[in-house]
This record gives sequence, structure tokens and C-alpha cells, in this order.
Amino acid sequence: MKRSLGLFSGSTLAQVRRWVGLSAWLLLAPMAGYILWLNQGHSLILVQLALLVVAIIGLVVINSETAVVALQQWCVPIHQPRGWLQRWLYPQRRQQLRRAEAGLNRPCDGSTGHALGHTLDPLGVRSAELPFVSVVVAAYLPNEQDIIEETLRHWLTQVKVPAAGWEVILAYNTPTALPVEDRLRRLARRYPALVLLPVAGSRSKAENLNAALAQVQGAMTCIFDADHHPAPDCLGRAWAWLATGQYDGVQGRNIIRNAQDNWLTHLVAVEFECTYGISHYGRSLLADTALFGGSNGYWRTAALRELGFSSARLTEDIDATVRGLLRGCRLVHDPAIITTELAPTQLRGLWLQRQRWSQGWLEVASLYLSRVARTPHLDPVQKGYWLLMLLFSQGFYLLVWQVVPMMLSIHFSTSDRDLVFENVNLAMMGLLALSTLLQVALAMGYRPAYSTYSRRHGFFYCLLSPVYFWFKVAIGMVALYNHLCGSRVWHVTARTAHRSVKWSPNRAPAPAKTR
Repeated sequence: MKRSLGLFSGSTLAQVRRWVGLSAWLLLAPMAGYILWLNQGHSLILVQLALLVVAIIGLVVINSETAVVALQQWCVPIHQPRGWLQRWLYPQRRQQLRRAEAGLNRPCDGSTGHALGHTLDPLGVRSAELPFVSVVVAAYLPNEQDIIEETLRHWLTQVKVPAAGWEVILAYNTPTALPVEDRLRRLARRYPALVLLPVAGSRSKAENLNAALAQVQGAMTCIFDADHHPAPDCLGRAWAWLATGQYDGVQGRNIIRNAQDNWLTHLVAVEFECTYGISHYGRSLLADTALFGGSNGYWRTAALRELGFSSARLTEDIDATVRGLLRGCRLVHDPAIITTELAPTQLRGLWLQRQRWSQGWLEVASLYLSRVARTPHLDPVQKGYWLLMLLFSQGFYLLVWQVVPMMLSIHFSTSDRDLVFENVNLAMMGLLALSTLLQVALAMGYRPAYSTYSRRHGFFYCLLSPVYFWFKVAIGMVALYNHLCGSRVWHVTARTAHRSVKWSPNRAPAPAKTR
């Protein structure tokens, strides 16, 4: 069996032993090396400069995304198209971008992508007549048997049905027959649009999705996890982006509906607002690119069917995203397409979930980094953005973690203290903290009015953000260790029933400015 740091599994004593071993590897070992290096009269200038460069890049990216979202909300006309950096850096390409905005480019599957009839509504959102739509809900039933019925009833009773019709496919796997399957069959008899698709022999979400893709009939295919409850207007808003032929996929905005459960769900709720409401949106505005996050994603069926999903990846969504970009697919993020989901309620569940995400990014970066650098399907701005994201997934946590052993080694070595490094490090930490405050403030002001969290939760997040940041850095280090050891363990995120927040069509308006 390949070695791995399987934290939060087994007995309490085993967990303590793993934590001691983790501390020795990640803290004491590099600190001892730095002390020996410093005692021999050498300096740590190269690592310090690397940390400075990473901090500056992080500050530029975070603040640029925050600023552009603020401008879009308060200053810029709501119909301003995406790709602000391209328009600023390459004025000669404005005509080309205007043509792309009109839907005259070729989608990634090679079809002609003729623009369909559409109009501009008062919110600046293009509206188009919905075709037949396929919704795929992926589930591992032993884990989600307590919530799947509620999710399907939400789809079948709360989401606006396209005039041309739809199908809601539950693609699931289960090692043994469960009582919930009988109830699902009764639900399917009541709602003919519900299609039950048990995938025999499946061991992953990717296999469930591929089985569904083989039989979907809609022009648009929507991918959702079993805990997601989308807004009533989600299908129409997503198709508005795809109807012109300019984009092949749309990623919506995920918000946490169980934010009130405990302090951990408070943190994750605010984090998701910063991620989906600011970072992803800002990236889409700046560079006209986006990523598919595994759920609340809407694709032209022809493009998604050609891509498929790889069951060999820990994050099949990011893998599909990058493969799509390399084939010429274009993705956009729209924060007005809202769904609610469940955050892990226990620290163990959050750790294992984020460890898989982090290792999944490492896999994708190691596979596609060089191809992203060479692809002709991304312009220089998009290519630079994606190279940064993939490089950061490989080296960010390893490099940032060095701050702790470096600071300790400076104090315990016989060399003179490096006051310049300490002062610069403190200044960078202060600027990053200020950037976090600004991003959280904007995210809390931009959150949906019916969300279950408030500015108080944003303040709580800011207080704990330094600890939470280093918690995620430790996760990244463990993921890197497991990746280098060749360990690939999929831990299912536990789902339990809870009191949910119901959507109301009258309470679910999108943000006023979406384009």
C-alpha cells in the first residue's frame, strides 16, 4: 500500500501520532536545515525573494479581482462584455471581441455556433427561448440517501420548467439496495420528467456522469451534486449565455445554505461568497475565462459529451475544465445563477474534502501545465491566468509554509537576525490581511438578500482568517506529500439531513448587475 497522511481517520491516539509525524516533517525538518545553513554563514535570500514575489502576485490578483467586481457593481455599464484586460492591453482586438460577443466564433466541438434569437432585458441579461434541457444529478446513495429526495423534489417543484420540456436524471451508484430506492421509484412515477439511472459497477462520480451523458437528450446539460438546490430561474439564465454560441459552458454561483449550523459552516459560507461572488466573477470579468466547479455547471451537450469525465482524477471537474480549454471551449462565470449547497459540519469532513481538491489540482497541473503554456486556444491574458493558477497549485503551499520554519530558524540560529526579512514579511502579512478585509466586505455587501449569513459572519471570518489560512496551507502540504507518494484516496464528503432553507421565486432575485 502506498504511503499517505490519512489524517482524521482511525482512533484518537492514531490521529495524535499522525499529527506529531506531520509536525516533524513539515516544521522541524526544514527548520533544522535552515539553522544549519544559517550557522554556516549563508543567507536565505533566494527563498525570501521567492516569498516576496508570491506575496506580490497574490496581492495583485486578489485586489484586481475585488476592484473589478466593485467597478462592475457601481460604475461600469451592466452590458459591458467580459475580457477587460484584453480590451485594455490589446485595443486592436476590440473588433474581434465584438464579433465574439455577437456569437460569431466557433464552439469547441467544431459546430458553426450560429447565434439564436435573443433580446436584452432591463437587467442586462440576454434572454432566449429554452430548448429541451437535461439535468444530471450525481449521487452516491449510501452517503446521500437522507437528502436526495428533498433535492429531487426541489428540482421538480421549485425550478421553472422549460416550455420545450426537460429531463431530470438521477445518476447514482450504491453497493447494496437501499429502502430509499423504492421511494425514488414512487417519486419517478409521480413526476415523469424524473429519470432514475443506477450505474452498475460505478465507483466514482465521473462514471455516473458519463453514463448519464450517454443518454441525455437536451441541447443543454446541467451538472449538479446531490445537495444542491438551484434558484428557479437558473436554466433560463444559463441558456442565455450558451444561446449565442460564444460560450460552451457556464458556471454559476454556489452559496451555503446551512451557514447557521456551527462556527465551521459560518467560515465556509463567507469563504464561498469570496470565492464565487468575488474571485471567480472577477476572473471572468478580467480575463473572460472561468472554471467548472463540479456542480451548478451548464454545458452545451455536444461539447460536454465530447469531453466526458475522467474517473482517474480526484477532481474530474477541473480536469474537464482544462481539457475543454485545450480543445477551444470557452467558459464564463455568472454570479446571478445561484444554487445553495451544504458545507461540511465537522472539521474532519472539511479537511478530507479540501485535501482531495488540493491534490486534484496538483494532478491536473502536472498533466496539463506544459500544454496550457503552448495551446493556441487561450489568448495571452487567459494563458497567463491559467498558468498562474496551475503553478500556484503546485508550489504555493510548499513555499508559503517556509515562512514558519524560516522565522523560527532565524531566532534559533547563531547568525544575526534578518530584520529586513521580518519587516517585509510583517508588511506583506498586513497587506494580505487588509486585502482579505476588503474582499470580505464587498462579498458581504454583494451576498443575496435571502442568504442565511450576515455581516456578523463576515467579521467572524476576518478574525479567524489567519488561522483558517494556515489550516488550508497545512492541507496543501499534506496533499503534496500524498501526491508525491502516489497515494490517491477518495474520501466521500458526509451528507446528513438538516433543516433546509426553501427557495421562493419571489425571494430569489439575482444581483442587479450580471454582465
